Amino acid sequence: MSYNITIIQSDVAFGDPLQNREAMQHKLLQAKDQNADIIVLPELWTTGYDLSRFDEIAEPIDGPTHQLLGQFAEKYGIMIVGGSVAEKRDGGYYNTMIAYDRAGERQFHYSKVHRFRLMNEEKYLLAGERKASFQLEGTYMAGLICYDIRFPEWVRTNMLHDEKILFVVAEWPLPRVDHWRSLLISRAIENQCFVVACNRVGSDPNNQFGGHSLIIDPWGNVIAEGDETEQLVSGGVDVSQVEAIRQQIPIFRDRRPELYE
Repeated sequence: MSYNITIIQSDVAFGDPLQNREAMQHKLLQAKDQNADIIVLPELWTTGYDLSRFDEIAEPIDGPTHQLLGQFAEKYGIMIVGGSVAEKRDGGYYNTMIAYDRAGERQFHYSKVHRFRLMNEEKYLLAGERKASFQLEGTYMAGLICYDIRFPEWVRTNMLHDEKILFVVAEWPLPRVDHWRSLLISRAIENQCFVVACNRVGSDPNNQFGGHSLIIDPWGNVIAEGDETEQLVSGGVDVSQVEAIRQQIPIFRDRRPELYE
């Protein structure tokens, strides 16, 4: 199975969901014209890190962002890994990733497990408590959010059931963009999977963001990479390569988890 994937590497208007959804509608149409099977959006693209106002700007999982992405996926028959949104749930707020099939049905939601203290997430957000694996068109995949990639044990936990593509959505700061690239390439090599990573660009009142969205193959080769500007980053992935590489170097069969605790 092969997929054409287009990443929407975009800026985010700080704390303005209406403006961000309107802008994203135009970018989704541009991505559609790349003949994409899967479109990928950044972390918290409707709000940015305006965490102190989540009581005003967060939304329920079935809110207006869900309506926008589900309707677009259904209308154009394109799968969407919809970045993450500020989710209002159970009296609190979560950073939640969502994904849709070609019929516009939501197939996945995952709330960020590891909260990033340097951006005060622990003060405003509740931590997720579930794994991050899902399926689209019979292909096992996983989706993680930004800081999660610094925890290789968590990445591996979500790659143990034949997941072939790891999606990462992020607002990763420019000063640590070298870490971003190195960590993602390492996650691809050590899990023998494709990594598709969407990072935002631009700035908010406290941060400059690094872009460099990436599509990486299971050997760690970069298929496509963005720079530090708004753009579409596209590339093809053939998931049959994953099984071939895992047979050549069978790291999953050679694991000894009884010794890892």
